[in-house]
Amino acid sequence: MRGRLLVPQAAVEKIRQIIDEQGLRPGDQLPPQRELAERLSISRASLREALSALETLGLIRIEVGRGVFLTDGKPPDPVAAWRFADLYSPREVYEARLALEPQAVQMAATALPAAAFDTLASTLVRMRAAFQAHDFVQAGVEDSTFHRLIVEGCGNRMFIDLFRTVDAVVAEIQRLPFAQEDRVWETLEEHERILEALRARDSGGAARAMSDHITGAAGRLGILLGTGAAPIPAARRSPVELPEA
Repeated sequence: MRGRLLVPQAAVEKIRQIIDEQGLRPGDQLPPQRELAERLSISRASLREALSALETLGLIRIEVGRGVFLTDGKPPDPVAAWRFADLYSPREVYEARLALEPQAVQMAATALPAAAFDTLASTLVRMRAAFQAHDFVQAGVEDSTFHRLIVEGCGNRMFIDLFRTVDAVVAEIQRLPFAQEDRVWETLEEHERILEALRARDSGGAARAMSDHITGAAGRLGILLGTGAAPIPAARRSPVELPEA
């Protein structure tokens, strides 16, 4: 499963290299997508996913019919930049996740082998390092991996198939809150609470931690779920101040 993520992630790094090598500045245009795909030896679909990750984080701007342009690096309004608007709104995605993922993690709490907890922990170690390096593309990869490992470990094949059909949508929604750099540490702490409950084989606690995480992520985008409680207040800590594990 992790291997499926490496092609667009590698493409992101190569695109960054092209930007550096060519000395491109905000407003400059990247090579056409067809040329980029050929230079990177990847499919157009993988290239689009890589470009989407960069656009979500405010590093590029994709203009239909014109091309891809380098920006000043300031994140756009993440909800306004949502690229699946013709299919689902961000609220609909979070509502669906809130209905399904707590159940998946509740099953995973008893179904996952003990070795899986170390694998999950390693994704959080890499996520922490990515946040500290302000590498939100890699952080998104680790975020997606964490959730996929849980779903694939829940033991329910229909759950697994359902999530695979919306894999790209879920991966995109997980990146959106990273546009608020001063709050990314909340994501890490929420994941750590999920893992703590899993290690304890606490199925109810794992479900509650997952619900809190999804509700918190939506709240960071101004989307209120469930009872309509106010979003978690914005924190003032910088991601580089994350405590050591």
